[in-house]
Order: sequence, then structure tokens, then C-alpha cells
Amino acid sequence: MNARAPVSFAPAAADHIVLRIPDRRDGATLHDLIAACPPLDLNSRYAYLLLCEHHANTCVVAEFNGELAGAITAYIPPSQADTLFIWQVAVAPNMQGQRLGSRMLDSLTERCTHTHGFKSIETTINPSNIGSQKLFASYARRHHVDIKGRPYLTAVDFGDGRHEEEWLYQICPRLNLV
Repeated sequence: MNARAPVSFAPAAADHIVLRIPDRRDGATLHDLIAACPPLDLNSRYAYLLLCEHHANTCVVAEFNGELAGAITAYIPPSQADTLFIWQVAVAPNMQGQRLGSRMLDSLTERCTHTHGFKSIETTINPSNIGSQKLFASYARRHHVDIKGRPYLTAVDFGDGRHEEEWLYQICPRLNLV
């Protein structure tokens, strides 16, 4: 993000958002967006550059007036070719409350399902990140799919014990049991 004054967003701002596949030029700006979106873990600029280049087809960015307003980073886990793993969802603070996260998630999963044939989505969310929990629960309701969560990474797994535990959420079509 740049040092200019924040853009003022009117309720109709969401109508002027462009959702697109990121490229390398978005990496540094994506780093700055994540930094402005606690409680997301901030990774190195290098990591975001690689995401925007190596995993661009499984990510989405949202632009408003040429500025990065949101992003979802995701990838295909090496041993799960039919799964889209959502790593981070970020919405600029001045764009929150306009369903941008939902729009990006719907757009990304629709695109990736058509191009990659995914059968499920996975993500990890720590217990205090209520916004992400609501985003994915809302997605499951809108798309009539199941969402299941279970403990995945403990605070101890992160080494120093200062990182909150992460729960793994799996989102997949409803099972029709006979």
C-alpha cells in the first residue's frame, strides 16, 4: 500500500472492484496488505512474491481504483491434488463490511473448481479469528456444502508456544449417506 491518504469507499465501491489473478508485481503490495490485517501472520516479502508467481492461478486479488483492496492466497497441497488450501484471506481495513472476502472466495473457488476440478477446500483458522470462521461458515451455507473443523496445529507445534493453535476446516459437498 502506498503512503497516500486512504481512499474513501462509498457503499457502491464494491461495484467497482476488479477481481483478478495476481502477478509478481503484486507481491510487495500483498505483503503490506497482510501487515495491515491483523491477526494474519505476516510472512516475508519474498514469500508473497513467490505466491504471486508460483501459485497465482490459485490466488485472487481485488483492486479498487488501482489499489490492492483484498487478496486470498491459496495453493494445492502436494499430496491432495483435489483440494484447494486457502492460506490467507485479507481485506483492507477500509474495505471491510462490504462482503469483499465473500466475493473473492466465491470467485476463486469457482475459477479453481473449473480449472482444477477441486472436490474440497481446506483452511486453518485460530480460535480467536472470528471473522474467518464466519466467512467460511457463510460460504458453506451459500454453497450448501458441509464444513467440519478439528484441532490441527497446537501452540507447541509453533516452537515458542506464543502462536495460537490452528484448527483445520474442511469444506466439501454434503455426503448423501444411504
